[in-house]
Amino acid sequence: MKRFISRIAATTAVSLVFGVTGIGSALAVEKGGILNFVVAGETPSYDAHRETTYAAVHPYAPFYSVLIRVNPKNPQSPTDIVCDLCKGKWKVADEGKTYTFKIRDDVKFHDGTPLTAKDIVATFNKIIFPPEGVPSARKTFFKMVESVSAPDDYTVVFKLKFPSGAFLPAVAAPYNYVYSKKDLDTHGYNWHTDHINGTGPFIFVQHQPGAFVEGKKNPNYHHKGQPYLDGFKAIIAKKMSVRIQAIRGNRAAIEFRGFPPKARDDLVAALGDKVTVQESDWNCVLIATPNHKRKPFDDARVRRALSLGMDRWGGSAYLSRIAIVKTVGGVVFPNHPLAANKQELQQLAGYWPDLEKSRAEAKKLLAEAGASNLTVDYNNRDVDQPYKVVSTWLIDQWTKIGVTTKQTVRPTPAFYATLRKSHEYDVSIDFNCQSIVNPIADVSKYLCGAGNNYSQCEDPKLGEMYDNLLRTGDVKGQRAIIRQYERRALDEQAHEIITLWWYKINPHRSYVKGWKIAPSHYLNQQLDNVWLDKKLM
Repeated sequence: MKRFISRIAATTAVSLVFGVTGIGSALAVEKGGILNFVVAGETPSYDAHRETTYAAVHPYAPFYSVLIRVNPKNPQSPTDIVCDLCKGKWKVADEGKTYTFKIRDDVKFHDGTPLTAKDIVATFNKIIFPPEGVPSARKTFFKMVESVSAPDDYTVVFKLKFPSGAFLPAVAAPYNYVYSKKDLDTHGYNWHTDHINGTGPFIFVQHQPGAFVEGKKNPNYHHKGQPYLDGFKAIIAKKMSVRIQAIRGNRAAIEFRGFPPKARDDLVAALGDKVTVQESDWNCVLIATPNHKRKPFDDARVRRALSLGMDRWGGSAYLSRIAIVKTVGGVVFPNHPLAANKQELQQLAGYWPDLEKSRAEAKKLLAEAGASNLTVDYNNRDVDQPYKVVSTWLIDQWTKIGVTTKQTVRPTPAFYATLRKSHEYDVSIDFNCQSIVNPIADVSKYLCGAGNNYSQCEDPKLGEMYDNLLRTGDVKGQRAIIRQYERRALDEQAHEIITLWWYKINPHRSYVKGWKIAPSHYLNQQLDNVWLDKKLM
């Protein structure tokens, strides 16, 4: 069997194409057809501004546009950002504190309303300056923004408090669906939780809960000639075995999130040249989040002990064979210039090379805190990969330091309700999955009070560190601050407990063309660039 391997330079990414002589060969795009793909879960709501799950992106991103986006032809690069609803190139002035975008004048919402700059301003004001009680998962990404305005119908101006390299990637995040100002003014800020009206390449047809989401081609899409597909169906299948069999039996062509190594190998063995595999490092890390409002988890010694009890290095060797996790890392995407190297990691509690010493210290801390017979009420998500698989390992790790765990596995909507609203847990599985690799923004997950931090912690000192980081322009200075920030968040206070970073493997039917893997399962999901090679179907 032939194997052709191409490495993409921006991050570690590999495409394995079986039975094909090359990658990216000049093929004539074919129009038409329906793309069937599988999705493991359902989103708690349609409103991507408040959600953090990929289930709010894969079935729903095709209905929306964003102001700017990572180039769908080059999604591995975090710096190759292009216009979607804007045109030309944005202008930067005032020493990096003013960004001006010219907006397209040929865009309409699916209800026929013309899009103007006022819609984009209303969207970003909802994301950056949400009214009290309106969730915004990424508002912390925009701490540098002072205002968003529209001096005319086709110009948007962002004024920053200070220059920041984190700004542009934050604007390009794929969750920043542009909503109609008319909808927000008429229906309120919660309307988009269960209604859809976008300007994207596909128009919403129906959502059958627990079954599928369906979209049809938008004939008035502003990127002329696209989309190539007539429509798509996102088939909801919670069990990984069902999703794998759907691809094997050609009932679906792809799962955009990712499969573990064994699933890849089984599909390749079964399908041969009918399957293509793309692989990449993944800007996603699985976290155990302690509830700081529950005793004894308000005690840093207890939280630190839970981290010390884990063998991350051994876990990587074992879990990478059976799960979509692989890399031991800290708060920054591994191998990024701002990430901790192995020597730096091994200075943090829970990363020590001496496992016996680590676990002895964990037991000592639990005893000092009066928690030697600790029982953890653990909130888990009803998704096999990687939540249930990694949690099984994690719970076993805690038994090594005398901790008993009572696990409750909940369907995705109930899991999120518990994690974000009721907080009825001692420790919950959690994650920091981001899109564009943007470490300064991405590490805001660990800030107490951040929109996507559910630990209920309080730590003004950590906030001061982050504010200094935002204002530091040179990489050396940023790196030094991130090491201090990382030590406080993961070691001294153990506000969050990192397990392992993910690794992305996408086996798909070879007739799926135009889609390129990114270092995130959120990027490149509008599907306007995807087409089907019918001779391979």
